[in-house]
Amino acid sequence: MSRTFSRSRLRLVGAAIAVSLTAGAVGCTDGEKSDAAHDSSTGPMELCGGNAVSAEAGKALKVITGASRFEGSGPDGTVAFATKWLSEGYDSPAADDGDICRIYAKNSAADDRLEVTCELTWGPPKGEPAAKFKVLPMGERALAAADAGSIQFACRSEKLPGSTPAHIDIDVERWSPQDLEGDPEKLTDAYATVVHSFALAMAKELRCENDGGLEPRPALDPA
Repeated sequence: MSRTFSRSRLRLVGAAIAVSLTAGAVGCTDGEKSDAAHDSSTGPMELCGGNAVSAEAGKALKVITGASRFEGSGPDGTVAFATKWLSEGYDSPAADDGDICRIYAKNSAADDRLEVTCELTWGPPKGEPAAKFKVLPMGERALAAADAGSIQFACRSEKLPGSTPAHIDIDVERWSPQDLEGDPEKLTDAYATVVHSFALAMAKELRCENDGGLEPRPALDPA
């Protein structure tokens, strides 16, 4: 009698545990779906308007940040918006530099970011670059280091009226409270790749003749 009772009780306890586990599993799944529904992060090729980061540059961003997912860019953080601002202010005395976009790795600190900026320089490159930079054969002058990249190119375009070409400088720089990590040579190539991607996107958006002298792929060997 007691053995029968014991087996029945075990069956009831087992059934209760199974129901509990099933409910827990459903709860976890619902939580995961809820989290996924609120995930606003994006892949690298969707950043900054969706035409600024090439596949190569997306891989380079992972070298720089260690991330493959990023916070979404706002509507003003695009190459198209920066181009509009640049062309509209070209003949005005307004400021001639500004942000293209800021890139934050998913779940990164607010002060850990990449800043992509553009500037009208009003002339060819002058002076010697800082010793940390590698000079690369892209545009009028391209520089890359383990924490920054820069490309200046000349642009003749109906969007930038004038008898002489405009000179545009694109910069990518990391701002971070953390010390630099990673292989300096790989980081340097990564910055060169990312800044080339943005410079080429800007040249195409401005409809510069011959894409401002920029090739479809970055040149990573020194000039």
